[in-house]
Amino acid sequence: MKITIRLIVSLVFIIALVAVGFSSYQVRAEKMRLTAELERRAIILAESLQESIIPLIASNSLSRLNRLVERFGNRERLKGVAVYDQQGNILAVTPGLASKIPQPLPPAVKSTAENQPVGSLMRIDDKETYFYALPFSEGDKITGTLVLFHDASYIGVRLEEIWKHNLLRFLTLSVLIVAITLLVIRWSITGPIAQIATWMRDMRSGKGKIDQLVSPRGDVLAPLISEVTHLAKSLAMARARAEEEAKLRLKAESVWTANRLKEYMRAELEGKKLFLVSNREPYMHAREGSNIRCIVPAGGLVTALDPVMRICDGMWIAHGSGDADREVVDAEDKVRVPPDEPAYTLKRVWLTKEEEDGYYYGFSNEGIWPLCHITHTRPVFRLEDWVYYQKVNEKFAEALLKEISDEESPLVLIQDYHLALLPLLVKEKRPDAKVALFWHIPWPNPESFGICPWQQEILMGMLGADIIGFHIQFHCNNFLDTVDRFLESKIDWEQFSVERGGSITLVKPFPISVGFEGGSDKAAATKERESLRDTILEEIDVRAKYLGVGVDRIDYTKGIPERFGAIERFLEKYPEFVGEFTFIELGAPSRTHIKRYHDLTGEIEAAADKINWRFQIKGWKPIVFLKAHHGHEKINRFYKAADICMVTSLHDGMNLVAKEFVVSRNDEDGVLILSQFAGASRELKDAVIVNPYDIEGMADAIHFSLNMDSKERTERMKWMREVVKEHNIYRWAGDLIAELARLRISSAEN
Repeated sequence: MKITIRLIVSLVFIIALVAVGFSSYQVRAEKMRLTAELERRAIILAESLQESIIPLIASNSLSRLNRLVERFGNRERLKGVAVYDQQGNILAVTPGLASKIPQPLPPAVKSTAENQPVGSLMRIDDKETYFYALPFSEGDKITGTLVLFHDASYIGVRLEEIWKHNLLRFLTLSVLIVAITLLVIRWSITGPIAQIATWMRDMRSGKGKIDQLVSPRGDVLAPLISEVTHLAKSLAMARARAEEEAKLRLKAESVWTANRLKEYMRAELEGKKLFLVSNREPYMHAREGSNIRCIVPAGGLVTALDPVMRICDGMWIAHGSGDADREVVDAEDKVRVPPDEPAYTLKRVWLTKEEEDGYYYGFSNEGIWPLCHITHTRPVFRLEDWVYYQKVNEKFAEALLKEISDEESPLVLIQDYHLALLPLLVKEKRPDAKVALFWHIPWPNPESFGICPWQQEILMGMLGADIIGFHIQFHCNNFLDTVDRFLESKIDWEQFSVERGGSITLVKPFPISVGFEGGSDKAAATKERESLRDTILEEIDVRAKYLGVGVDRIDYTKGIPERFGAIERFLEKYPEFVGEFTFIELGAPSRTHIKRYHDLTGEIEAAADKINWRFQIKGWKPIVFLKAHHGHEKINRFYKAADICMVTSLHDGMNLVAKEFVVSRNDEDGVLILSQFAGASRELKDAVIVNPYDIEGMADAIHFSLNMDSKERTERMKWMREVVKEHNIYRWAGDLIAELARLRISSAEN
C-alpha cells in the first residue's frame, strides 16, 4: 500500500510539474501575443491621429484639438488620448482622464526627450492600461507628444481563463493516469507477483512443479520469471543432489560431484581465486544482424573447464576472437559469464591480425599441433611465427600479472600448447605464484619433438610451471624423455619430476573428463530416444532403421575421411544395411585459414558426396554431413538418438566426445566405437576399440556394433558410465587443484 501511495503521489507531482510548466509557457506566450496586438493597434491609431494633431498645434487651435481628442477617446478599449507640449504640459486630454494620470507623465517626457515612441503597461484607476507615446515635430523641432491609453484588463482575464482551463485538464489527466496506472500495475505486476509468490511457496513446500508457473502477461516481469525459474531449477537440482549425496554416503561411495568439488575448493583454496589462462575463450560474442549472440566455441577445453570455473568464481583470461567481443566488455576488458547465470569473470586479450596469424595459425597450429599429433602432416616452423608466438605469450603474461598483482601466492592454471612460454614468464615476475600447465594434446617422442628448431626454449618455458599435466602416463614419459634429451636437468623417475635451476616441476597424468549429473529413469530415457530419433530423421529428411553419429572439429587428427571410408566398406561388405543405416557427421569448421584444414573440408565433403552418390536410394542416403557450429543441447539430441557413436581419432590427447556420448546415454544403450589412439581408450575399455587406419577392421566393428545383443550393449554402457561417473571432471579438477594446494602449503611451511 505504501508503494502504491508513493507511486500515486509521484505521478500527481510529475503531472503537476508538467502542467505548471506548460501553463506558464502558454500564459507567457499569450500575454506577449495580446500585448503585441494591442501595440500594433496603438501604433496605427497614433500615426493617423498625428497627421490631424500637428496642424492644429501649429495654428494654436486648442479648442479644435480638444474636440478631436474627445471624439477619439470614445473608441473600443481606448480609455483616452492626451497631447503634451515639449515641456510635458497637457495641451488636450480626454475628459475624466486628466485626474487619473500623473503630471507630468514620465513616459511622455521620455518620448519627447529621446524623440522615439515609448509603449508599456501601467495601472490607471486600478486597471491594467497600455499607453503608447509618439513624439511629433514641426520641421526639425520636436513640438510635443501624443499619448494613447488602451484598456488592457482583458489580457488578465484571458490569462486567468487559461489557468482555470489548464487546472481542469490537470485534474482530469491526474485521475485518468492514476487510474490507468493502478489498473496496469494490478494487471501486469502485483497480480503476477502474487501468482509467483504462491508458486514459490508451493515449490518451497515441495508441492509445486516448475512447469506450473504461468508466464505473466507482457514482458515486464519476463526477466524476473526467467531468474525465478532458474532459481527453482537450481533448488530442485540442489535437492536432488543432496538426496544423491545422502545415498552415496549410505553406500560409502566417493563419487566427485559439483557440490563436493565446491566444498573441497573452498577448504583448499581458502577463498583464493583460480586464474585460468587459455587461447580459446569459453564464450564468444558474435554479431547477427543488429543483435549480438553469445556462442560456446566447440572443443573439449571449454566443455571440461567451464563447470570448474562456475564453481570457484574465478577469472578466465583468453583471446577475444568474436566480432562483437569488444562491445560487451567493460573498461578493463572483462565480462561476467555465462550470460544467463553469471558465475565467473572472463578477461579478454586482444590480438592483431598479424599476431593471430603468426602465433595461432602459424606456430601453434602449423607447427606444434602436427608435431605433437604425428598424423603424417608435416610441421611448418617459420621464424616470424616464432617471434609472434613469443610476443603473444608475453601479452598474456602481462594481462595475467596485472590481475594477480594484489593476490598472495596466486593459483594459476594455464591451458595447452598455445602458451608454452607463459609459465616461465609468470614465474620470473611472481616466483610465489603456483602455476600448473595442462597440455591437452599428446606429447611425442624425443625424435619427433627434435624437429622443432626452438625445442629448448619451449621446454624451459613449460618447466617454469610447478606442475605439468598430461592426459595419460605415456605422454608424461615421452615428455620426461624429451627433457632428458634436450636440457641439462635432473629427472626423478620415481617421483616423475624435473629439477632444473633450483626449481622442481612435477609431471603427472590427469585424465580429463566431463560432468556427470546422474541419470533419469531408464524407461523415460528410452521413450525420449525414440521420439528424438523420429524428429531427427524428419529434420534430415531420411528414412533409416539405424543411426550413427560423429561429433568433431574438422581436423585431420580426427580421422573423418577414414571413418567415411569405413562406412563405405561396411555397406560394400554388408549390403543388407543399404537403406537401413545412416551416419550423421556433426562437423564444426576449424582453422579454415590454414590450407591443410581448408583442403580437408573439401576432401570430407567430396568423400560424403561420393559415398552418397554410390549408395543412396529414394528417401535414404548413407551419410549426412552437417557442417556448422552446434550447441551442446543440439549435439546431445544426436547422442541420445544414435545407435552407435564413432570416435576415430588418428591421435588424440583424450577426446571428450567419447565421454560425452557415454554420459548422454541415460537409457544405458548404444555402442561407442573408439580409436585405440585416443586417450579415452585407456579408460573406456568396454567401447569397441578400433585402429582407425584399418578400414576393414572398422567396417567389421560397425557391423559388430549394430548386431550386438541388447544385453551386451547395456552391460558395456553401464561399465563405461561407471568409469566416467567415477573419473569425472570434478575429480580431475579436484586432483589438479589438490596438487597446487599442497605445493602452496609446502611452500608456506618452508
